[in-house]
Amino acid sequence: MSDILNSYQQPIGAPVPGWSARAKPPRNLIEGRYCRLEPLDPQRHAADLYAAYSTAPDERDWTYLSVGPFADAASYRGYAERAAASPDPLHYAVIERKTGRAVGTLALMRIDPANGVIEVGFVTFSPLLKRTPVSTEVQYLLMKHIFEQLGYRRYEWKCDSLNAPSRQAAQRLGFQFEGIFRQAVVYKGRNRDTAWFSIVDSEWPALRAAFERWLAPENFDVQGQQRASLAAMRDDESAAS
Repeated sequence: MSDILNSYQQPIGAPVPGWSARAKPPRNLIEGRYCRLEPLDPQRHAADLYAAYSTAPDERDWTYLSVGPFADAASYRGYAERAAASPDPLHYAVIERKTGRAVGTLALMRIDPANGVIEVGFVTFSPLLKRTPVSTEVQYLLMKHIFEQLGYRRYEWKCDSLNAPSRQAAQRLGFQFEGIFRQAVVYKGRNRDTAWFSIVDSEWPALRAAFERWLAPENFDVQGQQRASLAAMRDDESAAS
């Protein structure tokens, strides 16, 4: 409950001094240590992406997505062409630096410059990307872009409430669970109750510090295994703040 009252003694939200609408995300390159994000380009990325997704043993990674699976490279290329033409969602290809190949995609979507709100979605990571430092750095790079370069106030993650891996990923990355929107979406002929998560700008400095400590080369042994978890580093940052 807010302790700010108006002249009628009604509680109201805190002022946001100097607020103005933010810019829409540009279609630009975002560079990281382990990867870079490039606006999706079917001519350059579609073949690599289809090959990366084809390394999966089955089609379970497409269960909770509104698109896919794709029967062949041509059908994926057709989807990539439609996705690349969209300004919202704005799709990115994840390029692994050590190979130079596209190994996954994700998008910024439901872009609301007036209120400074944006969602990350269409997270489609191949087996070549999952459970690697790249998969975490991708999320960090987009958060940094949104909060620091563009000055947004709220960053959202939404998923099917039955998608346990997505919910776990959101919480590992520092998103706060906000609740379930019942019967929010119909996709692939079935109902979706949507789980909502968010990070707000006041939480970003501590999260950024935790991400940067986790992503540092010294946090990984010679086999590439983490020495300390992201959650532990986030707890350290929260205790220190």
